[in-house]
Amino acid sequence: MEDTPTIRTLSIGLPRTLQTTKGKEFISAIAKQSSSGAFLSVDGFIGDGIADTKHHGGPDRAVCIYSQEHYPLWEKEFDCLLPSATFGENLTVEGMLEQDVCIGDVFRVGEALIQVTQGRVPCSTINQRTGLPRLMKRMIETGFTGFLCRVLEEGHVHSDSSISLESRDPHRVTILYANEVYFQRPRDIEGHEQIIAVDALADVWRQDIKKRLERLQTT
Repeated sequence: MEDTPTIRTLSIGLPRTLQTTKGKEFISAIAKQSSSGAFLSVDGFIGDGIADTKHHGGPDRAVCIYSQEHYPLWEKEFDCLLPSATFGENLTVEGMLEQDVCIGDVFRVGEALIQVTQGRVPCSTINQRTGLPRLMKRMIETGFTGFLCRVLEEGHVHSDSSISLESRDPHRVTILYANEVYFQRPRDIEGHEQIIAVDALADVWRQDIKKRLERLQTT
């Protein structure tokens, strides 16, 4: 990473009833609010939550990060203005692109220490919130999904806290590469083996990739 990572916004929020642009109600915590600071525990930021506990959250996915650099791209492509933390991310950052961040990388964020565990898997809630039915698909196609982290050391994080790379994972499997294999190359045995070799990989992805490899190796 050539640029020094910087927090643009810190956002937290609990599940609540929202409305799509067509007036349909749904319950989600995607519409987070900017915060000046919060305590980051192993389960995530205090005051933050999720609605769909089956597909989101857990210690391996305690923090969601998204790059501020992608906002202008989506706003130009869809001719819109996106609100802060559009994608339900806790930290909107600069200088931490998917092409540069690797699964297993460890970052100091304020007092806390976090480790990247997997790429974020976009869901239809993003489309519901924005009213842009193709946005989720485009995030997957580009690999600009953001990523998830576990918390190695708890601590307070503020909206103006610094972020620093503490250690690089030796496997150097970037989020962008992992996304490409996971979403675009489901039959790439070598690529899946590279991902699963990373010790820090989130368990949910590890189990999913193990099943993929078992199917591929028996066909």
